[in-house]
Amino acid sequence: MMAAAMLGPLYAIYVVKFIDGVMAISISWAAFLISTSIFTYLIAKKGDEIKEKEYLLLAGYVVRILSWISLIFVHNLWSLVMVQILLGLGESLGTPSFNALFADHLDKNKYIKEYSAWSLIANLTSAVGILSGGFIVNNFGFKALFILMAGLSLISFFGILFKPRKLL
Repeated sequence: MMAAAMLGPLYAIYVVKFIDGVMAISISWAAFLISTSIFTYLIAKKGDEIKEKEYLLLAGYVVRILSWISLIFVHNLWSLVMVQILLGLGESLGTPSFNALFADHLDKNKYIKEYSAWSLIANLTSAVGILSGGFIVNNFGFKALFILMAGLSLISFFGILFKPRKLL
């Protein structure tokens, strides 16, 4: 979550560094949202048949890592759209599986309390990510940001991979 938030508001600045025009930002972001929607629809068709939901979550992390590293090499709209489509795949693998795993661990009759706690964590983590992302880009550039984002996702990947099965 923090890795994704690090780029969030800086995305437009990143894009206009190599592609002139507001439409490039709109087209590439739309590609992400459309691909996320299509891939999520496909995951929804078969995802519940997968017994180990954490494998979808792990796959989502891997695809996101590849996407964020790929952003280092983007220099035109076509390559940006391709990376955004790949990122849409990562989002569609990771988010529904995370939500399913989270829902499995909710305590009965404490749904609002536990979803609220998660919202607080998510919002505060995003705020820290946004501030950190701005600091990193300002002082070290986008390449450093993308490497850090990939690194945070890699840490999350290994955190899930090595978590005891009974906790998932």
